[in-house]
Amino acid sequence: MDFKDIIGHENIIKSLKKSIKDGTTSHAYLFQGEKGIGKKKLSYAFSKALLCLADEEKPCNNCVSCKRFDSSTNPDFLHIEPEKNMIRKAEIEKLQRKMPTTPINSSKKVILIEEAHLMNKESTNKLLKTLEEPPPYVHIILTSSEPFKLLQTILSRVQLINFFPVPKEKIQNLLIKEYGKSKEDAKFITEFTKGAIGKSIELSKNDELFGKREEVLKILNPIILGDKTKIFYSMDFFNKYEEDIGEILDIIIYYFRDLLLYKKIGNSPLIINKDKIHLLSQHSFMDFNKISDIIINIMETKDIIKRNINYKLAIEAMLLNI
Repeated sequence: MDFKDIIGHENIIKSLKKSIKDGTTSHAYLFQGEKGIGKKKLSYAFSKALLCLADEEKPCNNCVSCKRFDSSTNPDFLHIEPEKNMIRKAEIEKLQRKMPTTPINSSKKVILIEEAHLMNKESTNKLLKTLEEPPPYVHIILTSSEPFKLLQTILSRVQLINFFPVPKEKIQNLLIKEYGKSKEDAKFITEFTKGAIGKSIELSKNDELFGKREEVLKILNPIILGDKTKIFYSMDFFNKYEEDIGEILDIIIYYFRDLLLYKKIGNSPLIINKDKIHLLSQHSFMDFNKISDIIINIMETKDIIKRNINYKLAIEAMLLNI
């Protein structure tokens, strides 16, 4: 793991490397941005560089600290990940017990807490005490895809690092060269993930996304053409993918977004479902305002499901609206 392995985020990397060189690193950071955008990979590279023993370019990848970091055995790197969508008080307490001990390989210790917004109330209060008075050799890195859920008292004690989408052209080129994707498939994945490089790579490792899209369009086609009975027969599919419903609803949103484009400007390069032009043509009889209303309704359905309101009723109401 190295800064060189990261695609995009050049300004962040430049700033972090400069802070290490100048000795101006903060005691605590919050890496915030969408899921899969590159926070985890960069937090690992930064942690490794902070612990590196070399005098010049860090990480050197050759010192004892770097080698132990790569083999996940560096005792000066303390790492917490959520378990069952929660970070509990016991995890923070365990971390606090290890903090006062002297670093073993390096002159520093690095604590990485992923998806920090998933801390419960007790673990948040424990972390606050750590952020108030950390030992001088400790650096704390929090990552979060939902930073608005963190307490203001935590946000005020960390240096915020904002992650923005990686340029789509860079991701598309990577998916074509490294993962053997066609130009059309690479474009669809990149648009679908909104420039989140980690998620783009994950979706490129198999064709599951495209399989889901095929099933979704088989359900949508008769519904769009007026067959309401299909709604009730389609619930097996939506129940099967309940955990991935955000992804399923995004597939539907992007299809109707393409339908709007097709009605307005025809077969355009902006359309991401390029291989479904024949289907878009069949559905282009739909009223422009009706398509816009459907997109809004699907977005509202996503919000309803997030609030744990009856899943089955929410999906059926959405399909009836279509």
